[in-house]
Amino acid sequence: MTASSRPILRSILYTPALSLDRVVSARNYDADVHLIDLEDSVPAPAKDEARKICRTALDRSPNPANSAVRINPLGSMAAVHDIAMLTAAPVKPGFVFMTMVRFPSEPLLLRETFTSADWHPEIFVTVETVEAIGAIDEIAAASDGLILGSADLAATLGIEIGWDGLLAARQAMALACARHGIACIDTGNFQLASASVLQQEIEQARSLGFHGKGTVHPKELEAINRAFRPDENELRSARRVMEAVRTAGDGVTLVDGHMVGPPFVRKARTTVARGEAWAARFGRTSSAGLKSGQAEAG
Repeated sequence: MTASSRPILRSILYTPALSLDRVVSARNYDADVHLIDLEDSVPAPAKDEARKICRTALDRSPNPANSAVRINPLGSMAAVHDIAMLTAAPVKPGFVFMTMVRFPSEPLLLRETFTSADWHPEIFVTVETVEAIGAIDEIAAASDGLILGSADLAATLGIEIGWDGLLAARQAMALACARHGIACIDTGNFQLASASVLQQEIEQARSLGFHGKGTVHPKELEAINRAFRPDENELRSARRVMEAVRTAGDGVTLVDGHMVGPPFVRKARTTVARGEAWAARFGRTSSAGLKSGQAEAG
């Protein structure tokens, strides 16, 4: 599979492993990937029970390949127990999200650990340390996707969670992900009461080359999916560009008054390939029966 045809997720719904009913009911919402969180949202005294909830929820998952688990930071005993639980579980998620990563050796070590258990999930790194930003290209090379962890990174920098302060981190992520052909996912919106903030973040993240966005609240899924999922009009336009340039003998030509040429074809091919790959992997999540996310979380 080429980098351009890698099926890249566009929306992630985070649900803490505090209630089995809540984790299971979250699957009724239309997200590409449903993530069970064992990390920050679970207090230390509740982590053993959270692992039991996680394992039971995976057992009941209709599509575990599009489920994810966020584990505790590598190097902690909590992570040891998380990894032991997941590798022993009869039903495993398709994605594992790492937290507080500092060095590229961490996703490599986790991948080797899973391989020793004959398990090969996609490994996503949450970028939330200054060390990760410094080694972003190497970490991207060792991962299947990056997701911005804005809260911890902003806390380390001593700044508010805002666009300007984290712009350099986002740009570094977008460049590294493009270089290695992996998913680049934006942080969740922390101002849940402000739909305008969510929309602004979505538009700005898209302008940098991000592929999707995470959220802790299903009411945000509709806006995220609308913005990031493959759009039929966009795919149709991309195919027209490809055909026009092919007809022009791979030279420069006009499409709807806009000059297009080989660089535009390269982008169009990537758009079409990724759209088709997304539809093959995640397209069923937008089928009838799933909630749009406008309702409150149950």
